[in-house]
Amino acid sequence: MTALVFDCDGVLADTERHGHLPAFNATFEQFGLPVRWSEEDYAEKLRIGGGKERMASLFRDPGFVRAAGIPDDEGQRADLLARWHRTKTARFKQLVAEGALPPRPGITRVVRGALDAGWTVAVASTSAEESVRAVLANAVGEETAARIPVFAGDVVPAKKPDPAIYLLAVDRLSLDPADTLVVEDSRNGLLAATGAGLRCLVTVNGYTRDEDFSEAVLVVSELGDPGRPPIEVLLNRSAGRPGPMVTLDDVRACLAAGPAGRDHGAPPGEVQDPVEGPADTPDTSR
Repeated sequence: MTALVFDCDGVLADTERHGHLPAFNATFEQFGLPVRWSEEDYAEKLRIGGGKERMASLFRDPGFVRAAGIPDDEGQRADLLARWHRTKTARFKQLVAEGALPPRPGITRVVRGALDAGWTVAVASTSAEESVRAVLANAVGEETAARIPVFAGDVVPAKKPDPAIYLLAVDRLSLDPADTLVVEDSRNGLLAATGAGLRCLVTVNGYTRDEDFSEAVLVVSELGDPGRPPIEVLLNRSAGRPGPMVTLDDVRACLAAGPAGRDHGAPPGEVQDPVEGPADTPDTSR
């Protein structure tokens, strides 16, 4: 059976810019911590997998440790980190409930279409499970979300780019890797998917557009929806040729590619016109 496994943050919704970043900063303010992350700061923090791990990186700054009065005891630090992260997760869920994080284009359409076609659809993320479930329900509705297994949080010992979360999903759902496609948005996520032996479709966002996705089968600006501008195809190694939006046929074409993929359409660094085919010049906006 064909399976489609989605990452959460940056894939189901633009959660990083409009959700996690303001939730982190609101938490820092609530606890009186002498730090606020700008978008540029947060872009660097995104290289670290996991919200708790990003917060823990503050402990490596001696100036922050002094100014915030952080204890030297590792147990006390762990307790502080747990309190901060619980507060941050609650704030993030509040933002979801307030409608601050609409689904990315095409998510609702593709998820429901895949389920209607009898495919297995799952979500695999190393973000907090509460947050992932809230984003999923907001993106596809409670009824549809109830049909989708979620693998999230600390259910695996290592964060992406470690492949553990995808290996867990494949094992628990008895998936055939040859018939499973992952949808990711970052290089860390892509490496986690390919490390688990899975093909990967990437939908970039503002934080990740310039990352190296050469191992992906297909890289697009978004999945797209009727009535929206045509998607940009940034790299295509599948047998398909996506039009104005990614369809289930395009997903099937991604699975038809060999494990390493083979070029069809735009090579890395070029944009394939969604209707007319490959462009002749590189995409200088990347």
